[in-house]
Amino acid sequence: MTTSLANLPVVGERRLAVKVTADALRQIRGGSPWLYDGSITSLNHEGAAGDLAVVFDDRRKFAAIGLWDPTSPIRVKMLHVGSPTTIDATWWHHRLAEALERRSALEADPGTTAYRCIHGENDGLPGLVVDRYDTTLVVKLYSPAWFPHLQIVVDQLLALVGPERVVLRLSRAVASGETFGLADGDTIFGPAPNQPVFFRERGLTLEADVVHGQKTGHFLDQRDNRALVRGMAAGADVLDVFASTGGFSVSAAAGGAASVHLIDQSEPALQTARRNLEHNHRIAEVRRCAVHTTTGDAFHVLADLARKGEQFDIVIVDPPAFASNRAAVPRALAAYGRLTRLALAVVRRGGTLVQASCSSRVGSDEFVEAVLNAADSVGADVIETRRTGHAVDHPIGFEFGAYLKAVFLTVRSGPTRS
Repeated sequence: MTTSLANLPVVGERRLAVKVTADALRQIRGGSPWLYDGSITSLNHEGAAGDLAVVFDDRRKFAAIGLWDPTSPIRVKMLHVGSPTTIDATWWHHRLAEALERRSALEADPGTTAYRCIHGENDGLPGLVVDRYDTTLVVKLYSPAWFPHLQIVVDQLLALVGPERVVLRLSRAVASGETFGLADGDTIFGPAPNQPVFFRERGLTLEADVVHGQKTGHFLDQRDNRALVRGMAAGADVLDVFASTGGFSVSAAAGGAASVHLIDQSEPALQTARRNLEHNHRIAEVRRCAVHTTTGDAFHVLADLARKGEQFDIVIVDPPAFASNRAAVPRALAAYGRLTRLALAVVRRGGTLVQASCSSRVGSDEFVEAVLNAADSVGADVIETRRTGHAVDHPIGFEFGAYLKAVFLTVRSGPTRS
């Protein structure tokens, strides 16, 4: 059943007039998509979530405009900086069309029908994510400021993309507040999906639970790294740690891996991974690949595999984010180092460790340094052969927009000490 958007709030007629500190104004003009509450020096009246907030400079001239969010320390999500502009249907159309144009190469590839259409702040739309799974669009809101604008965004997406359906996902913070009759997983256009949604990634068939799955149903950001693993997997025994729904394992199997062993603490995710492998049994290499799965804590399972003397040619370690803020970075780096040491204990001589991080607070250099230091601490001889970042559909649009990084290491010899 399709859920109506009729109860959504409307944007107030009066614009909020916001004055900010000189430092905040410099940051906004420098590309920051966020204005924090502590940087606001005056406000002409109280506003509701989603009201348009105009930032003025010290000479009372227009500087920027964004969405007001009274529920968040990031009080204004910036939409436009510079000369005055009107945020209307034409503006929304152009902003969304610009984002889609950046993905034109993916849109033209019949072998890949799933990708990120809107990447939040990095596409100039803070707090809004739109992922495409073939004929299904998933709109995810990370701020209630988007509710008053949801109808016009959906209307423009229908005009630009022409999907069969649109599914709404809400972050935990948004879902815990006023949602105007909407719930996480509601279909807000077209027929509700009565089964997983199918899509293609570089010719492989995969499924996504766009209603209940993590994020929007699949981790689209690792597409390029999965392709790299596919290219090196021929004849290899592959260990996929934090496997989730099996994207890396399916790619490795299609690349001719002799075996794939998937580890994840979620049994439902591993069930999806097994189905994703089955969806590709038309490929001879996938049919021949031996599949093993283990449900459990990755740290514990890795240690157990090492005790048993298990060895693999390729080990992929792609954990969830470990650092939600800068204060958590030291603990996150320690966790990455621990994973490196555990993973190296099960990599064969001459094999490859692929280790990734999706913690935006952890920089690429400090992540790789933590991995290399961990390898050195146990006497492993490794060579960094490749370092990767964001795919084209996950652009980096501002200073802190980067989050994904991965390092590929050739292991010339494993640990010599524990």
